[in-house]
Amino acid sequence: MTDVLEVYPENRISLREVGLRDGLQMVKTFPDSAAKKRWIELEFQAGVRHFEVGSFLPANKYPMFADVLSVIDTINRLDGAHGAALALNKRGTIDALASGVGEIGCVVSATEEHNLANTRRTRAETLSEVENLCRMRDQSDHKPLVNVGIAMSFGCSIAGSVDPKETLRIAEKCYEVGADLVSLADTVGYAGPKQIAALTADLNRISNGRPFGVHLHDTRGMGIANASAALDNGVWLLDGAMGGLGGCPFAPNATGNVVFEDLVFLCESSGFATGIDIEALREVRKIIVEEMPTEPLYGAVAKAGLPKSWPA
Repeated sequence: MTDVLEVYPENRISLREVGLRDGLQMVKTFPDSAAKKRWIELEFQAGVRHFEVGSFLPANKYPMFADVLSVIDTINRLDGAHGAALALNKRGTIDALASGVGEIGCVVSATEEHNLANTRRTRAETLSEVENLCRMRDQSDHKPLVNVGIAMSFGCSIAGSVDPKETLRIAEKCYEVGADLVSLADTVGYAGPKQIAALTADLNRISNGRPFGVHLHDTRGMGIANASAALDNGVWLLDGAMGGLGGCPFAPNATGNVVFEDLVFLCESSGFATGIDIEALREVRKIIVEEMPTEPLYGAVAKAGLPKSWPA
């Protein structure tokens, strides 16, 4: 089995670029396989090592992920790169295990209402599927990591406020059934820094040395402030998307994920080494503009550039 601490070392921040999965899940136009390959290779040259690369979903309904096996192959050919892909059902899990992907992601919601709307299953049913995924992983020749994202961890667009104890209960259950990593997701951008800090600190205490992440959306402009709060409270992994790509069907008219370039700048400015060259990421933005010219892109660093004194 893959050693999770080799992929996500303790006392080091890992940044994952999720543009090829979360960033593409709602777009109408998307890069072809060759452009995705250039996207990954340029990011790898810039120092990015963690990628979310797609989902195992029906190609006729989600054509942006029809080439997920090709994208995974690109990742696997890069020494030191680690790819994660989403599997939302047993069929997807079987395909993911056969793909050679380094990490399989799945999702459970902090609220019953959102879980039913998002997956047509109760949370108990989804947690049972997470347990089954871990069991199938243990029995397979290829033993990828399992990462569970807890959607609506900080607030739900359907149910409203979320009791932090409920989110922590679900996180503990995910670890208990075999998940290697749990991520708290601010799916619709409800949280502010105080809320992020409190729940991240609580999960840090109960995780018992196991990795955990925070997945942030910039719906209300709090993405970078919330990432800073997570950094101050022991987070291991932070997600971001190039240019702030992405969105959520439960947060209409909202911007997407926290901007990856700005996230790198935050970490480096705060004393957390990432090994990522921000200037080199500009070449990846060019691919996005070429392949998805109507897709809005965000980012303060991309607009203003780096300070003359950079790096400090």
